[in-house]
Amino acid sequence: MLRLSIRVVLFLSAWLITAYSHGQLRIAFGSCSQQQNEQLWDAVLATQPDLWIWLGDNIYADTHDMKRMRQMYDQQKQHPGYQRLRATTAIIGTWDDHDYGVNDGGRNYSQKAASKEEMLRFLDIPATDPVRMHEGVYSAHTYGKGNQKVKVILLDTRTFRDTLVKGTNGWRYGINPDGDVLGEAQWNWLEKELSHSDASVHIIGSSIQFIAEEHGWEKWSNFPAARSRMIALLQKTRPARAFILSGDRHIAEISQMPVDGLPHPLIDFTSSGLTHTWNDRFFEPNRYRAGKFMVARNFGLILINWKDGKPRVELQAHGKDSVLEQFVLPD
Repeated sequence: MLRLSIRVVLFLSAWLITAYSHGQLRIAFGSCSQQQNEQLWDAVLATQPDLWIWLGDNIYADTHDMKRMRQMYDQQKQHPGYQRLRATTAIIGTWDDHDYGVNDGGRNYSQKAASKEEMLRFLDIPATDPVRMHEGVYSAHTYGKGNQKVKVILLDTRTFRDTLVKGTNGWRYGINPDGDVLGEAQWNWLEKELSHSDASVHIIGSSIQFIAEEHGWEKWSNFPAARSRMIALLQKTRPARAFILSGDRHIAEISQMPVDGLPHPLIDFTSSGLTHTWNDRFFEPNRYRAGKFMVARNFGLILINWKDGKPRVELQAHGKDSVLEQFVLPD
């Protein structure tokens, strides 16, 4: 069964490299999926995605016991809706804290190497895949050909991340001014992936929010030196049509921030969670928010079409029964 599933994954990935099934590339993604809870797979399948991206908290393990973690991954993997998705859709992913193994965990988690193996097993990653050749789970994937290439870069914000600092004034976390998120090996890899890419669209999966600043939970702005380094790297490499995906927060929103030297504002599309969110009275400020603040269960959908050789990128936040928000990336 495992060999068969790996063959199916390899076939779907190879097919995606050369063709799109709808005259467009349809990429769905989501995060925060408690394996024992009601899932959104019927709604995801209805959008007919070519690619599914797990963006973290793919299970809620929070354990140092790898046997227990494997059982949770198997429970998630055996869900009938997810089985249907696996049969029709290429699947890739990264992790966040709860599937990493410890809430808000970073580089000091003692089981991170073993936990990585469990995640890669869940995703049916072949033994020869480049992600197995380095510490952490960061990876890059290119789909399409010619001037219609899309590059998906999935970051690992857990394996190398420095310690969070306790917050004040009711915030859980404050500022670690010199702390890092990615680690030098991942930074070097990321610069190469961006510098040597000829893709027309670049999707960067972060798991935690990159742009939003006005909440006390975990986010890139807790590590301002690392956040500034990422912005400087984007300014230096200027990847075509680059935007960020994030999860973690149990909300959906689109944030938009102007960045000097980039041809359009930087976008962070947050989609969370697949199985649970805050209650409908919850709200928080975000001066970079572009559109709605959504607390219904949700997943994200990215629609990429080419017209006159240029990509048109539309972002959609989907609930169980409807589209909650639509946003077209500026030219």
